[in-house]
Amino acid sequence: MSNYKPFVLGATALVLTAVTVTGAGMHYSQSKAYIRNSPKEVVDEVWFVINKEYVDATFNQNDWRRVRKEYLEKDYSNQEEAYDAIRDMLALLDDPYTRFMPPQDFENMQIDTSGELTGVGIQISKDKETDEVVVIAPIEETPAFEAGIISQDKIVAVDGTPTDGMELNDVVNMIRGKRGTEVILTIRRNEEILEFSIVREIIQIHPVKASIDTNAIGDIGYIRLTQFSGQATSEMREAIEDFEAQNVDGYILDLRSNPGGLLYASIDIAQMWLNGGGIVSTVNRVGEVDRQEAKAKAITDKPLVVLVDGGSASASEILSGALQDNDRAVLVGTQTFGKGLVQSVRRLGDDSGVAVTIAKYLTPSGRDINKEGIVPDFVVELEEEMREQLQADRTKIGTMADPQYSKAVELLKEQLVTGKLPIPTASEADQNS
Repeated sequence: MSNYKPFVLGATALVLTAVTVTGAGMHYSQSKAYIRNSPKEVVDEVWFVINKEYVDATFNQNDWRRVRKEYLEKDYSNQEEAYDAIRDMLALLDDPYTRFMPPQDFENMQIDTSGELTGVGIQISKDKETDEVVVIAPIEETPAFEAGIISQDKIVAVDGTPTDGMELNDVVNMIRGKRGTEVILTIRRNEEILEFSIVREIIQIHPVKASIDTNAIGDIGYIRLTQFSGQATSEMREAIEDFEAQNVDGYILDLRSNPGGLLYASIDIAQMWLNGGGIVSTVNRVGEVDRQEAKAKAITDKPLVVLVDGGSASASEILSGALQDNDRAVLVGTQTFGKGLVQSVRRLGDDSGVAVTIAKYLTPSGRDINKEGIVPDFVVELEEEMREQLQADRTKIGTMADPQYSKAVELLKEQLVTGKLPIPTASEADQNS
């Protein structure tokens, strides 16, 4: 399993498993007048959000009422001191996904989920063990992708400023900038230090890339979904309907290096492939609060193979887990990221925001995505040399020169011949266990 902790998934895209942006709407006591209109007000506001919604009722074994008393007894001379106190308070939860966003970062988050932004086109995180800034994946057809940045590169400096010890949001803000300006990323790739000069551009993200692969087994509808943004649902529907009109024989859905995105997009897309069965369960601190079921709205029932890897996270895991548990598809690739927590994003009174983990996701069969990730039915590893080749020549991705895609074609052929889902051999089953 990967050691990444993707509480921010992008210098170009902050992608949450579930984004619910609301007004704070906290009905908390303000009997102590000194809290009002002071830096303490936002501290107390965050405390109440956590107290009401956080998934762990023990608050990581902290006496949460005592925490409130401690932080309200402190004096804060300005808003920045209050923000630092909020970060310290949230750190007690030991949850990288529950985080505070100052007004500018909160505004950036809303821009990020809109599908258009300015940057270089990378999704980044931090390594749990080393605290290094790690590239989860470059977004295809962006300046970073074209420059040669690849998954698992470590960003050690931005414009000469070391990233060691920096908050991830600060790294994101350094990489961002005006269109047409240059940023220099210093990268460590294995033991080699590389420097990339990249010109920032407006990144218009079209999450679905679709094409028909005509080969010996027939016409394959190949769909690569790069993230679950606001456009993903409509673009996916359009791609499937177009392929159905052309009477393709089967489908390969590529979720590799897809860091996730909006919850509703993963549910809507699952509906396009499933005519029944569960999609995902949401479990909060008092038990199951929601179970999404397929509503017989599938666009196609033709054979389907799904590609996943260690960069497939959150919404990607919801979709792939649902298709696997319902025996709708076989999965090929490597174990997914393992990010199955739900964040609700709250706007606070001063236009800052807080993302709070409110629940976790379970697949229809009850698997805890956050702990296990999704293990594919057929494990196909990519050697580092092959990954770099595919990165260098992206026209090979989703072709027979791509070993994971090649395996998917083989399995799709078996489905077309037998009418049944392929079953891993004993040795393949051992590899998956």
